[in-house]
Amino acid sequence: MKRAPEEHVTDSQSLIENRPPSVATLFLERVAATPEGEAYRYPVPPASGQGPDDWKSLTWAEAAQRVYATAAGLIELGVGPEERVALASSTRVEWILADLGVLCSGAATTTVYPSTNADETAYILADSGSRIMIAEDAAQLAKARECRADLPDLAHVIVIDETAAVPAEGDPEGWVLSLAELEKRGAAYLEKNPSCVKERVAALRADQLATLIYTSGTTGRPKGVRLPHDCWSYMARAIQATGLVNEEDVQYLWLPLAHVFGKVLTAGQIAQGHVIAVDGRVDKIIENLPVVRPTYMAAVPRIFEKVYNGVAAKAREGGGAKYKIFQWAAGVAREYAKVSQDNFRRTGNASVPFGLAAKHQVADKLVYAKLREAFGGRLRAAVSGSAALAPEIGYFFAGAGIHILEGYGLTESSAASFVNPGEAYRTGTVGKPLPGTEVRIAEDGEILLRGPGIMQGYHGLPEKTAEVLESDGWFHTGDIGELSADGYLRITDRKKDLIKTSGGKYIAPAEVEGQFKAVCPFVSNVLVHGANRNFCTALIALDEPTILTWAKEHGLAGKDYAAVVATEQVRELIDGYVERVNEGLQRWQQIRKFRILPRDLDIEHGEVTPSLKVKRPVVERTFKDLLDDMYAGTRES
Repeated sequence: MKRAPEEHVTDSQSLIENRPPSVATLFLERVAATPEGEAYRYPVPPASGQGPDDWKSLTWAEAAQRVYATAAGLIELGVGPEERVALASSTRVEWILADLGVLCSGAATTTVYPSTNADETAYILADSGSRIMIAEDAAQLAKARECRADLPDLAHVIVIDETAAVPAEGDPEGWVLSLAELEKRGAAYLEKNPSCVKERVAALRADQLATLIYTSGTTGRPKGVRLPHDCWSYMARAIQATGLVNEEDVQYLWLPLAHVFGKVLTAGQIAQGHVIAVDGRVDKIIENLPVVRPTYMAAVPRIFEKVYNGVAAKAREGGGAKYKIFQWAAGVAREYAKVSQDNFRRTGNASVPFGLAAKHQVADKLVYAKLREAFGGRLRAAVSGSAALAPEIGYFFAGAGIHILEGYGLTESSAASFVNPGEAYRTGTVGKPLPGTEVRIAEDGEILLRGPGIMQGYHGLPEKTAEVLESDGWFHTGDIGELSADGYLRITDRKKDLIKTSGGKYIAPAEVEGQFKAVCPFVSNVLVHGANRNFCTALIALDEPTILTWAKEHGLAGKDYAAVVATEQVRELIDGYVERVNEGLQRWQQIRKFRILPRDLDIEHGEVTPSLKVKRPVVERTFKDLLDDMYAGTRES
């Protein structure tokens, strides 16, 4: 049953104004309220290594037993309030339990991506002053060992993978422990001091440091973003207040938990009390969805782009007739979504004309129903964030019955500042501000935010903090956007990413890139370049499985990716899509030249972040020769 708007506003205000000081407090309240309710699901691979995973569950009471044991174990090791405990692991249930253990001990979590190299890991551990490191496996332990001489304050490394928690020659006595050992020590400590964890939680202040998340800088060292307990408590209650999730939901969580987007989802889940199925293996997403059958999940645009390209490629493999049906159905989906959203915006009713509804019904049986089944058949909504989703891809999924609610936020704003409101969502926008968050647009178009989710500042960097955080609490996001009359925000680009050509024209590269992704089913990543140049160019990376399938059908079987993309056939194929995009662009926005990259952009080369966002300066440096070649012989003014 839907609540009246007035009632919803009152509930929202009450939830937020009466929030507890910390998510640790919320966790204790959740355990007391629904101890036998299911909290987490996680996969256990078969011992043989063959066959499907076995999914197991933890109730809130079972989760609490492990969380309290971890917290008590850290207390027994001498960890004090606000002291940092680094957490270097992929997304798995132990990450969540360990993080909660850190928070319940009164300490603060320093998140470290498992893909971070040893040098940068050492910097983060030293800069944060982390006393303990919780490492996932032998690889993360090796990084700590490599830099141990530079980290005199690092007292212990706790290893999640018990088989890897083996002391090596040169390790100080007791320096390496397994997570199981820490929990065992914590359980024994709890027997002697049964109230120690609850006392630590009760002593937590809203302004006390809870998390240090290091932003993946494109130049120089990353900055540690200081997020106090109140940020997470506010986010938990604000997510709850949106009404987008309920206690019956099953959420599939694969996002990196070292990233603020993944971390905020765990806070919202504790407040609402629904189930999270946790598995960070990206290569298992397609396999997991029909098993988990989520009702709600969050992802980054790259995942939806890959699904869209995969569906298009599969249809193409089925022959010309099947591909034509897919293309027709995709067009119907987009038209259906645009008309229904427009009608809902104007009248509050998402109805469409009879003829369009009839076409949509046929397309649903032929295409959309199968697509929904691939997502598990129960997906009510998916939240997309971290980067812009191409509107044409968003409309396709919306028309197919997979409702993608775009949202917006930054590490500095605890991830979730805007989200599209349920039925009233508008593709191409990031929705409305969360209850309690203020927004204004500066004269130059920059988005400014203020509210309880905004960071305290950058760790140990008061000058950098002053550059973005005003004394009255307004945070400068660095993003350019537009607000509609009824409060929907559209992001146009990063302020620093706006291109000004040598002719004085401004271009939002993300807008052009999004349009290209919507028409080209072979693209993986694209970067539009043109700052201080007299025309725009593009670096294009193709999706390897999709282009290799195409290659087999066009006489290029047996060639590897680099050889295939170097052929004139592929250049002509992509040139056709570039021309299609250019038809809808202003002359100064058009892509005049392009180069296909010999490999995709990746985390290992530092070209994309762990949340799959492209680092423009890194890509432009790496492929400078290709960019220069496209402008060779032209006059640059």
